[in-house]
Amino acid sequence: MMLLIVMPLLFCSILAVEAGNFYQDFDISWGDNRGKILNNGELLTLSLDRTSGSGFQSKNEYMYGKIDMQIKLVPGNSAGTVTAYYLSSEGPTWDEIDFEFLGNLSGDPYTIHTNVYTQGKGDREQQFHLWFDPASDFHTYSILWNPQRIIFYVDGTPIREFKNMESIGIPFPKTQPMRIYSSLWNADDWATRGGLVKTDWSNAPFTASYRNFDAKTSCVWSAGKSSCGSSDSNSKDRAWLTEDLDATSQERLRWVQRNFMIYDYCTDSNRFPQGFPRECNVATKL
Repeated sequence: MMLLIVMPLLFCSILAVEAGNFYQDFDISWGDNRGKILNNGELLTLSLDRTSGSGFQSKNEYMYGKIDMQIKLVPGNSAGTVTAYYLSSEGPTWDEIDFEFLGNLSGDPYTIHTNVYTQGKGDREQQFHLWFDPASDFHTYSILWNPQRIIFYVDGTPIREFKNMESIGIPFPKTQPMRIYSSLWNADDWATRGGLVKTDWSNAPFTASYRNFDAKTSCVWSAGKSSCGSSDSNSKDRAWLTEDLDATSQERLRWVQRNFMIYDYCTDSNRFPQGFPRECNVATKL
């Protein structure tokens, strides 16, 4: 049963996002017509059946950005399915910033799996449940990526911050432009209860829906240059390039992590018997 906690009204608003156009911003990249752009470009759906899942990717690459997407996840018994929404570069030493939504048995909460890869290395997982049903309506999932930090948001509430700790030798994504990707696929070998619960194909096709993409406050990468390169980084429209969590946002972050975090690699002593990664020991001090 999903944990019920009274959440201050300050935390509950669904962000109003200006709609983008999926025809202009994205390509369906795989799935043999299981991905569809509908309503004159205002809605995109991905589906999964026993034969295949589906996915899309952005036409643009970004070098830092503040990116919003409203997603309605697979409803009902979605056990075994994964809906991934992430930024990624290419090549063997890629960078990546991940949201993955792990499906559930009907009535059980979705698990939000987050990770940050730098130079091809991840292993920085944090997982959360949510204070609402993410399959009953659209909710806004956002990534802020600037030179100082990466912040994961749900409906404007921060759930995770990964700071730039290059000063102690920890790589940070800052040299590789990334595209936006999303996919819906079957992962019943691990996604739900460690693979104990398999996909019930009688419920197929499974469908996730997307709307109101917004990356206006982002730096588009083209021909080896950033669209932000010639702009005044101190101007109002570039404030996100130095954005930090204020006191209210820090309290929201602590609220989420106290009540809804279900896994943190920085507390998994079985996984790191020789000691936790360096960022685990210093992140809260920076």
